[in-house]
Amino acid sequence: MCWRVYLLRCSDNSLYCGVTTDIERRLSEHNLGVGSRYTRTRLPVRLVWSSGELTKSEAFKEEYRIKRLSKVMKEEMSSSVG
Repeated sequence: MCWRVYLLRCSDNSLYCGVTTDIERRLSEHNLGVGSRYTRTRLPVRLVWSSGELTKSEAFKEEYRIKRLSKVMKEEMSSSVG
């Protein structure tokens, strides 16, 4: 199974990092208010970055690494894609 790490831009301009095996489904869940407690009050959200295919272990390690980055570094990641 392929895993991906993703960054969402929330309506308050904050960034949310998560892990999933299906980005489209997970984005839909977030926007329906059932994705996470954090994004539930910051709708709508949009995808701004996602990783390539990773193993489960790699994905959770990458999520941990990204969550420890400064907001500036996360902004650079999200703007480097588009």
